[in-house]
Amino acid sequence: MMQIRFADYGKMKNKKSQLKIQQMAFMLMAVTLFFVLAGMFVLVYRFSQVKQSASVLEEQNSKLLVTKLANSPEFSCGNAFGSSRISCIDADKAMMLKRNIDKYTNFWGVASIEIRKVYPAGGNSTCTLLNYQNCSIIKVLSKNVNLLPASSNFVSLCKKDVYNEEVYDKCELAVFIVSSEDKRTK
Repeated sequence: MMQIRFADYGKMKNKKSQLKIQQMAFMLMAVTLFFVLAGMFVLVYRFSQVKQSASVLEEQNSKLLVTKLANSPEFSCGNAFGSSRISCIDADKAMMLKRNIDKYTNFWGVASIEIRKVYPAGGNSTCTLLNYQNCSIIKVLSKNVNLLPASSNFVSLCKKDVYNEEVYDKCELAVFIVSSEDKRTK
């Protein structure tokens, strides 16, 4: 038979206690690591939602900017065509603004403003003062910079026209396209 002395029993008890303390320390580290990883997954998920909502807000803001510009005094028809109209662009104003754009280059905080006639279709000719009556694209502002994706809105493009020596209001369907400068560093 084996005899266990009292001193040896104390050493064995110490070793068992140390083993239990080590097991508890490893268990606490594992539980802490689990909660850290779970917390990281939650944060990544939340940040992806924040990025997504930020891009949705940015898109909404750009669409609101297009509507705001279309209804600004520099572009809007106002009461020139009988009554006040919403999302109506005066083509005559747009052409004169295109001619004197130097003063407005940084006024709106955009890099490109373009009006494209949709109906009736008129080809892809860019408007100048000479072909103004029979063109389809008015490039009001065009900076030579990197552009973000464009935002657009349908508008009425109205102008005064003459037929059989009578002046009448001619309104056509157009798309008002606005692009901002891409200031992100790559």
